[in-house]
Amino acid sequence: MRRLLSFILCFFSTVFLFSFPSYSGEGNPVVVATVRGVINPVAGQYISKAIESAGRKKAAALVIELDTPGGLDTSMREIVKAILGSRVPVVVYVAPGGAMAASAGVFIAMASHVAAMSPGTAIGAAHPVSVTEKMDKVMAEKATNDAAAYARSLAEKRGRNGQWAEDAVRKSISATETEALGKGIVDLLAPDLKTLLKEIHGRRVVTAGGEQLLDTAGARIIREEMGIRDRLLDLISDPNVAYVLMLLGFYGLFFELTSPGAVFPGVVGAVSLILAFYSFQTIPVNYAGLLLIITGIILFILEVKVTSYGMLTIGGIASLVMGSLMLFDSPAPFLRLSLAVIIPAAVVTALFFGVTIRLAYRAFKRRPVTGIEGLAGLEGKAHTEITPEGGTVFVHGEFWSAFSDSPLPRGAGVVVTEVRGMRLKVDHIT
Repeated sequence: MRRLLSFILCFFSTVFLFSFPSYSGEGNPVVVATVRGVINPVAGQYISKAIESAGRKKAAALVIELDTPGGLDTSMREIVKAILGSRVPVVVYVAPGGAMAASAGVFIAMASHVAAMSPGTAIGAAHPVSVTEKMDKVMAEKATNDAAAYARSLAEKRGRNGQWAEDAVRKSISATETEALGKGIVDLLAPDLKTLLKEIHGRRVVTAGGEQLLDTAGARIIREEMGIRDRLLDLISDPNVAYVLMLLGFYGLFFELTSPGAVFPGVVGAVSLILAFYSFQTIPVNYAGLLLIITGIILFILEVKVTSYGMLTIGGIASLVMGSLMLFDSPAPFLRLSLAVIIPAAVVTALFFGVTIRLAYRAFKRRPVTGIEGLAGLEGKAHTEITPEGGTVFVHGEFWSAFSDSPLPRGAGVVVTEVRGMRLKVDHIT
């Protein structure tokens, strides 16, 4: 009996141990993170989290599929620091075909343990530009020297072409995938992810945890997708989206102020403005442009109050368009507003305020139809003689005390010209 119990215990222990996934040899997964677009704070947090996740999963490697026109220096340096401090080998793969690793993407690729590109891609043009305002000659030279030294240092640390990395900063040069391989800028070319994992299998790399042998052939792939929160924040970090959110915020608050109690427009407006303000923290904003936009909206409102024969509307459109062009005035093309967004927004805003404010103004000027104020302009009949001292009239199915500047005979047709308390001032119908 004891032998039988021992056998059963050993059997189930073996089954229990083998039921857990193995993280050695071919069982090690490869985590894949995808970056498409501008390198911003959201991208920085996403890559940092992906590196931490790869460490927890004991991944054989983390592959970053990269396609970026560049981005913010602070976010790029955050990603580079995370890669340099990673114990998991980080592979930057510029893919798919047509992708690029420009500006900040060059530094990220140079910092990786393995840099690869797919056919039809490009890398380079890493000259620093100010995303807030134009730098003077001295500051521009300092920024260029700092970026050039940083790029060369990263490239040489990984055994790549340090001179090209420096030239990419100083001369804004670029390279195709074949040129990059021939010049020692990247380590290999691969048409797809599966081929990439086969090609890097057996390579030795040095991470923050020491030298490692890449074991990626046939590895299980785990995609580390952006969460809903990160996707939302990444979406609203786009200048065009931030601009639309700002206008929606103005629309919503305007509706709420002109129609108190509607609630929904106010809620939408407040949420939109808060999201726009978050975007403004990640995107450099020119406050002169913002003031011009607000001035344009004020001019649209004044058009209803002041007879300007359309001049205020023209001024409002001009102010809105100029302010929109200046709002994100940055040398970086990915931080500029598109004219395809600005022009429709200006037209829609002009129509929105022109129609809604005009309707509200007409409603305000419309003669009351209920209450005492609604009696003005109604016609009736003199029930008694009407004198400046008083009399009685029959108006709107009721008898009212009335008076007139000139005497009116009984039975005369009258019209109410004014309401004073509970007395009506009347005049003869002409």
